Amino acid sequence: MVKDQHVIANLRGGWSVRHTGAARATRVFDTQEDAVEFARDIARKERSDLYVHRRDGTIRERSSYGNDPFPPRDKE
Repeated sequence: MVKDQHVIANLRGGWSVRHTGAARATRVFDTQEDAVEFARDIARKERSDLYVHRRDGTIRERSSYGNDPFPPRDKE
C-alpha cells in the first residue's frame, strides 16, 4: 500500500510530516522547508505522492514520485 506524505501545520506552530491516514506525525519540524525536504525523501523512496499544505490546510503543492499513469509524451 502506497502511503502518500503530507506536510501540514501543527498546533504548536511547527510543521508535521504524516502519511495518509496516520493519527500521529512521523516527525515534527520548526520550518516548513525542513519538513518538505524530509517528506520528499520518504516519497521518493516509497514512490508515492507528496502534498504540501498551507497553514489554513489547503494544498499548496503536489508532487508525484510514483508510477505516473499519464507520463508526458516526447515531442519528437
